[in-house]
Amino acid sequence: MSRADHSDRARSLARCAVLAAAAAVLVVLLSLLRTGPLIILQGLAGLAVCAVGAWWFLAHRGVVRVLGGALAVGAPAAVLALFLYGGLWFTAPAGVALWAGALACARGALRADRRPERPAAVRPGRPPRRPVLIMNPASGGGKVARFGLVERAEALGARVLLLTPGTRTDVEELARKAVAEGADLLGVAGGDGTQALVAAVAAEHDLPFLVISAGTRNHLAMDLGLDRSDPSRCLDALTDGVELRVDLGDVAGRAFVNTVSFGVYAAIVQRPEYRDAKAGTALDALPDLLAGGAGERLDALADGLPVTGQQALLVSNNPYSAADPLEVGRRPRLDGGELGVLGIRVDGAAQAADLAVRGALSPALTVLTSRRVEVRAGAGDDSDSAAGTAAASIPVAVDGEALMLPTPVVCTLRPRALRVLVPRNRPGAMDQVPELNWRRIATLALDRPGPGARA
Repeated sequence: MSRADHSDRARSLARCAVLAAAAAVLVVLLSLLRTGPLIILQGLAGLAVCAVGAWWFLAHRGVVRVLGGALAVGAPAAVLALFLYGGLWFTAPAGVALWAGALACARGALRADRRPERPAAVRPGRPPRRPVLIMNPASGGGKVARFGLVERAEALGARVLLLTPGTRTDVEELARKAVAEGADLLGVAGGDGTQALVAAVAAEHDLPFLVISAGTRNHLAMDLGLDRSDPSRCLDALTDGVELRVDLGDVAGRAFVNTVSFGVYAAIVQRPEYRDAKAGTALDALPDLLAGGAGERLDALADGLPVTGQQALLVSNNPYSAADPLEVGRRPRLDGGELGVLGIRVDGAAQAADLAVRGALSPALTVLTSRRVEVRAGAGDDSDSAAGTAAASIPVAVDGEALMLPTPVVCTLRPRALRVLVPRNRPGAMDQVPELNWRRIATLALDRPGPGARA
């Protein structure tokens, strides 16, 4: 499709989005004429109660948590009942449907209007002669055995090193030994933490690195566009692969491929019961951490810019597409040469409600990019004041692995330091959903084709 076709499609979708949004507003205004503004105020109040209930559920235990859960679930149901009782049984669904259509058209317009990004540099991959793959049988609930990864890899000529479940193994040393014995490719079937350790060795020796999506969430595999539903397809790279150059993160001398987390999340990961019961451990730990009893505030410098008093800080190897602390989505690029920084500072229920309602627009959220991030315990944290040490250790989660690192903890990037061998066909390499921008939508809707464009 030509650029002119993309422009025409973008304009048409933008106009549809504006019309649908205007119709949704008109439906609301007509309902106000019938029922008065009180019912709308009730709806806004219900939204606020739902946000406060969610905060109580996360930040408290016992009766208050039960009450918070009831409010978070009951408030939307009560608002829906009020709307139906107030005679909005038709206008409310119509308004929601129109607004959903407006959002769909708006995102389609932005996607059609977006200029293609500089593609990641890809070059033909040479089939390795002595590939060595390290596999964790326990990763991802047993994906190695479930998908027959060992048998398939060995049939393709790879040497497989299986980790022993329940036994602590120095994976980095295992990879170094494989290189010393002549490996010309290193690969991992496991979580992001294991991937990072082996990736560091591959980068050090300038060897290609193979990612096999056998972990639980497989962030790196997702951002590379690999098939996460069938890890065995990642092995196609051994015979029909292409090579990418991607950035490799560094935190205090340790490599990371995905994220480094500080504060609330890092403190949760430190708990020994986290591995077996992640959700339950998080719910049990959050009240103390969010109330400030067990978690310390963090100060950071991002390329010299101060980011102070944060409860949670997420530093990523290239920025994520969404500024949502619960679901950061994907990284559009892995070779952009910049760290993503996401900070959260919530001081009470009002700010929590504001964050829940406004998301990335809330002042509780700090979103930026940086080439160097330096993190230390907040100035208000006097837990080590008696020792007076600037080298106090803080909990850090590196690609989900729990560590204690002395401050200041410095995060940087090694641009395009890692050679990654991927299959030529990557089903997950999909187009990214653009961030919604209504000002751009309005500009597109009012735009007219130029003299050289088709009417």
